[in-house]
Parts: sequence; C-alpha cells; structure tokens
Amino acid sequence: MSTESTPALVESAGTHGTAQAAAAPRRPRAGNGLAYLRYVAGKLLGAVVSLFAVLVTSFFLFRLIPGDPVKAMTGGKQVSQEQLSAMRKEFGLDLPLWQQFTEYCGKAITGDLGTSYQFHAPVIDKITEALPATLLLTGIAFVLYTVIGIWLGSRGAWRHGRFGDRFHTAFALTLYSVPSFWLGLLLIIVLSVGIGPVPGLFPTGGMETGGESGLGYVLDVAHHLVLPVITLVAVEYARTLLVMRSSLLDEMGSDYLTTARAKGLRDDLVRRKHAVPNAMLPTVTLLFVNLGNTVAGSILVETVFSWPGLGGLFYQALSVPDLPLVQGLFFVFAAAVIVMNTLADVIYPLLDPRVGR
Repeated sequence: MSTESTPALVESAGTHGTAQAAAAPRRPRAGNGLAYLRYVAGKLLGAVVSLFAVLVTSFFLFRLIPGDPVKAMTGGKQVSQEQLSAMRKEFGLDLPLWQQFTEYCGKAITGDLGTSYQFHAPVIDKITEALPATLLLTGIAFVLYTVIGIWLGSRGAWRHGRFGDRFHTAFALTLYSVPSFWLGLLLIIVLSVGIGPVPGLFPTGGMETGGESGLGYVLDVAHHLVLPVITLVAVEYARTLLVMRSSLLDEMGSDYLTTARAKGLRDDLVRRKHAVPNAMLPTVTLLFVNLGNTVAGSILVETVFSWPGLGGLFYQALSVPDLPLVQGLFFVFAAAVIVMNTLADVIYPLLDPRVGR
C-alpha cells in the first residue's frame, strides 16, 4: 500500500471542509445561545461519529496489506511454526477477526491503541515521542504559508488582472499541483547532493547532525528544517492565497470602501484597515482546516527528508507492517483533520455575527 493513501483520504475531508468554509453556509448566530449550543452539540456529535468511522476503517483497511506481520518481525530468520504460533497468540492475531475488532475498539476508547510489533512499546508512547518533531515542522510551515498566502492574496486581489496577480496565482497553482515528495527530492538534488549550482548547502535529511548543545543545537535543527519547511510551504500556500484573493474580490465593490475613498483615505490604507479585515473571515476558518491537513499531509515530506516525526514513523510501521502502530497513526492523522474542521465550524459564528441572519 502506498504511503500516499493516508494523506489522500484525509485530504478529501480537508478539501470538503475548505469548500464549506469558502461557501460560508448558514449557521446560527452566536448571540442566540440555545440555538448555538444545539449547533455545537450537533457538530460535536458528527465529529464523534466521524472518529468512530475512522477507527473502524483503520482496523479493516490495513489488514488488506499483503504479508504476514509476524513473519516480518522475525527479520527473515528461521523460526519454527510453534514459535510463530506463540507470537501470534502474544499479539492476539490468533483470535477471530470480529473479536480482534471488539477488543481494539474497547481499548481505543480508553486511549490504548495497542502495542507496536516492532518496537514492543505502547503505540501511544511512540506517537508521543514523534509528535514534537512533527509539530515543529508543520507549525513553522503553517505560520509561513499563512503569512505568505494572506499577503500575496490580498495584494493580488487589490491589483487583480495585472501581471503580478496573474503570475503569483499561476505560480501558486503550479506548485500546489506538484507532488510534495517530488519537490522534496528535487530540492535535495539541487541544494544537498551537489548537482545544482550550490552543492551541499543543506543536509539531505534527519533532524540534527549530533554533538551540538545550546545555541549550536538550535542552529543545527534550524539548518535541517530549511528544505522540508520550504517543501511544505510551497505546496500549501496556494489554498490560503486563493481563498484570501476571492474573499477580497467580493469585498471590493462594497459601499463602505467607496465611502472610505471618498473621505480621502489612501488606497493602501483602505485595503489594510477596511477591506482586508472583513475579507479575513473565510480565511481564518480555512486556517483551522489547513492546520489539520498539514499534519496529515506531512507523511511524504517527513519520509523524503528522514524527519523523525509521525510521517517517518508511519512509513516505518507500514513497511513491516506493524498493524497497531499503522492503525494508531492513521487515526491520529484523520482525527487532526476532523477536529480542525469541527473547530472551524464552531468558531465561525463567533467571528461573524451576520452569519445566519
């Protein structure tokens, strides 16, 4: 099974959430307390149902992967059938599928995602160990592509139809259509391996060289961050740019902007103080969706750059296959998208009291 399956699945949920945010569907006003609480309860119930559906999907989907995980754990060594049977019993693989499923769901409700086959450690512990590296990478990328997307989107809309607007929109869409793993490999070839004009400028992978401490360690990690962050920013900022551009274009014909210009305000001031704040609402909603998508979509980037986060861990688990670890990570990636979509829906009425009137 390709490692692109998980981001593809969760990306579909993220794209749906983006479309909802951009369309700004009718929601109850935050001022109507009872209606808003019913609305929030409905969204939370939908999120719980979605999470359970992901739990079921993660259990059955990865059992379609060819190969025997018990034999994979032996590392190709000669092992007797008695030993294999004992290992299957140890991990509960000798039980009927329905019984494995019920036990898995029962433990998952309590936060127990099972024990990793290859690491012989609780899945939740392995996820906790790898999570900070993923949050560091995706957090920095998220801030950068949000700032770049909002800035370029607002300037492009204000000068729509000009060369700069057409160029930035076309360039963003081109990068958005490029597979992240391909772009990452290209950056490694040009800036790390030495084929390009600046040979060996950045490391080919990993999070640190080792042997550093204090400020030297921080600079070392930052040096390793450059290429994976550039890759994530390049393929993600187009969404923010397009939504911000579209929202601002909708605002540009409003009467309050004409009034502001009639008062003699500079065009740049009208854009920054009046138009952009009102056009930010769909973009703010999109940011929650983007954050969940970025965490889920970091699998390929982390794998290409050997980044020791959740994406790299997922690739290791999938190659065994380490079913409990794969299931746990898939659940985390999908949950990130579902939770962020739910937060976006819940927060939108608080940001715009006009919605639902």
